[in-house]
Amino acid sequence: MKKAIVTGANGFVGGATLRELLNNGYEVWAIGHQDHFSNVPEDSMVYKISCDLEGMKDLPNKISVGEYDLFYHFAWAGSAGAARANTALQLKNVQWTLDALRAAKELGCRRFVCAGSIVEHETVAAAYTQGNRPGLGYIYGSGKLAAHAMCMPVAAALGIELVWPEITNAYGIGERSPRLVNTTIQKCIRGEAPQFTAGIQNYDFVYIDDVARAFRLIGENGKPFHEYLIGSSTARPLRQFLEEMQQAIAPELTFAFGDVPFTGVDLPLSRFDCTETEQDTGFRAQVGFAEGCKRTCDWWRSVLVEEEKK
Repeated sequence: MKKAIVTGANGFVGGATLRELLNNGYEVWAIGHQDHFSNVPEDSMVYKISCDLEGMKDLPNKISVGEYDLFYHFAWAGSAGAARANTALQLKNVQWTLDALRAAKELGCRRFVCAGSIVEHETVAAAYTQGNRPGLGYIYGSGKLAAHAMCMPVAAALGIELVWPEITNAYGIGERSPRLVNTTIQKCIRGEAPQFTAGIQNYDFVYIDDVARAFRLIGENGKPFHEYLIGSSTARPLRQFLEEMQQAIAPELTFAFGDVPFTGVDLPLSRFDCTETEQDTGFRAQVGFAEGCKRTCDWWRSVLVEEEKK
């Protein structure tokens, strides 16, 4: 029987990955914050453990030491909204990730898989470009980058395999954060014409079902001490994605481009290359952006109807 431990199991990506593992024969220990397990299925193969990020170092006192195949670390405080700019919180996230890594080793886990982000690469470009004035959102990226950089030598010293998947932009059913896909879909449902930057910056989106499958395959097949990009393999300028969304869910609306200033970093398309992920793990995204937007839009319609009833 394959065994996995998943922190942040009640979250968007953590919950989806947990279900993917469960559907592929894993016994899963779901680690949740303050007994929040609404996104965790009731199943005899799932064991729910309440543990906050501050308590990650004490996780071996809550789970039996044994032989576990994978330890997935998704828990991260302040991944969306104003908290992304909270320096103290993002620094704590780095330490909590290292605590989780050490706990994984103590528990007998063979491999530690952390949820990285392409924003790590954006952060390097933003911080090390002469004269650039990065936005506050890169404080979150700095936390992810620092966690990655520190986990590498610590894992090597501990003798545990570290694998670092990096998500481009996950979206889909179940996520309620105020990120681009969600806010745009909600405006479309209300009949409002969304406004954007010129949209010339390179971008990528990957649907949640594909993200979960990628995490399983990277955990199973990825090479130790490698990073693997989780993307659609169809990265292109943001405007092209948004025009595809418009045609898929709101052909009657006009999307306005150029009305919002762009203050971020434009990574080269080569940075979105998923070739190594495909070659080493067998993952390739299956859900196209138009289809993913339709699914997400249908879900948001049902959510908004329910909220109106309250």
